[in-house]
Amino acid sequence: MAKAILGDSEKWFIVHGVQDDFRTDGRSCESYRHIELETGILSNTHGSARIRLGSSELLVGVKVELGTPKPQRINEGWLEFHVDCSPNAHPVFQGRGGKELSDNICSMLTRVYRNNTVMDLEALGVIPQKHCWVVHVDVLILECGGNLIDAASIAVKASLYNTGIPNISLTDGDEGEVEINLPDDPEDVKHLKTINCPVLVTLSKIGNRHIVDATDEEECCCSASLVMGVTRRGHTVGVRKMGGGSLDPESLTEMIDSGKKIGRQLHISLDKLLKIEAGMSEDIKQTGYL
Repeated sequence: MAKAILGDSEKWFIVHGVQDDFRTDGRSCESYRHIELETGILSNTHGSARIRLGSSELLVGVKVELGTPKPQRINEGWLEFHVDCSPNAHPVFQGRGGKELSDNICSMLTRVYRNNTVMDLEALGVIPQKHCWVVHVDVLILECGGNLIDAASIAVKASLYNTGIPNISLTDGDEGEVEINLPDDPEDVKHLKTINCPVLVTLSKIGNRHIVDATDEEECCCSASLVMGVTRRGHTVGVRKMGGGSLDPESLTEMIDSGKKIGRQLHISLDKLLKIEAGMSEDIKQTGYL
């Protein structure tokens, strides 16, 4: 994880400000920074999104291809996540410096999207045991300014909402085989149902309180954090504790309750924006603000 370098007096100032519910940028403990979101910005993908959360910036592209169903789920397709850190995002990302961060984000996204209640994976099936749609979700971190896990999950949901899968037709071929026919019109697509797709909410413990959407400076003062996958109904589909510090049971319960509430609020704003963008004409630049 890329972290800022702070002196003891700077850390003291941040920690004591959090205890008074006043952070260095003026936010309260449970407030997000300004979020800027664009969808449909990459023409060579089936879906895409760009997010800027404070000074963090990420780009997500989605491509679909025909593959073979997994043996234990012969009627379903699946999602495959890939996360990469641009060397320009932070000096520590040079070489393989960003591998740990990439693996953490990738594993958390895989965990929360593996739940069948999150997405209808059977809708990605084409021919049982033979063919299905494989959805590749590529996340590129362009700039690192803290809270990359939450930002990645928001951009992933937006890009999946923007994704169009070709409407294929099946015809009988030779020797009893089934032929798959792709449409001639690139606009002849069906969209994924993302109503239950989760967002990740990271709650960072600083002193005796917790905050959301920590900046890179605040992450330096964090003893431990809790990452939660939350659906728009407030259901939790995954939880992971990060950091070397401990969380007492009382703090843990409080953080989980806060994560559910904040996750629902985030979904309401995000879903509203995505519906507005879906109704916008193609000649208007699709830029929105939360």
